[in-house]
Amino acid sequence: MAEFIASGLPTQRGHEFFSSAEGAVSAGAWDSTAYAEVKGPYSVDEFMILLEGSLDIELEDGSTQTFKAGNGFVIPKAAVVAWKQSEYLRKFFFIHDNTDSPPAEAGLQAMLVDPSLALPKVARQDPTLYESEVPDMGMLTMYQDPTKKFLAVIWECSPMKRVATTIERSELMHILEGSGSITNADGIVFDFRAGDTFLVPVGMGYQWQNDEYVKKIFCSYTP
Repeated sequence: MAEFIASGLPTQRGHEFFSSAEGAVSAGAWDSTAYAEVKGPYSVDEFMILLEGSLDIELEDGSTQTFKAGNGFVIPKAAVVAWKQSEYLRKFFFIHDNTDSPPAEAGLQAMLVDPSLALPKVARQDPTLYESEVPDMGMLTMYQDPTKKFLAVIWECSPMKRVATTIERSELMHILEGSGSITNADGIVFDFRAGDTFLVPVGMGYQWQNDEYVKKIFCSYTP
């Protein structure tokens, strides 16, 4: 990694808590002391949620985008950027590292998954997916890779309860507002609330329920 360091001698630590069977995606936590990288094309698609610290990403045109604790953002594969952090930083990450996947279209850069944006309403929904009434739902896709398998999304939903199923994607989600629960195939209930970040792996028994309005940002990968 030394050849990518422009300045600083960082101490970095990481823990991977999920990796897909085919190795295309992984998720975990990472932290580092201050350092800066040489500008160049980013090697993977990466969705991040900053937990502590701040980060400057220098873009290809020389401008800088700043991300702070609490922000979720994406750096697309092949985006030409330079990573610059002047302080300790800690993050959750969700990485798409599939060598068969083409890079994103030219000109894409690091992008904030901005929860303040207006979300288009989901107009058509299958009522058989719900044990409850069909909810009011809004969703905005901020980024999808060329394969359309890796997505970063802002989502909101009125109270609802889904039919129990098996989830067909791996999803790292960060709850912005509201609370609810997920019940797995063994009947174990996982309660969540605003501020929580968690991952649901592909193939898990899955029943989502929220008794109040919920808003989240998430990144998913569908094999």
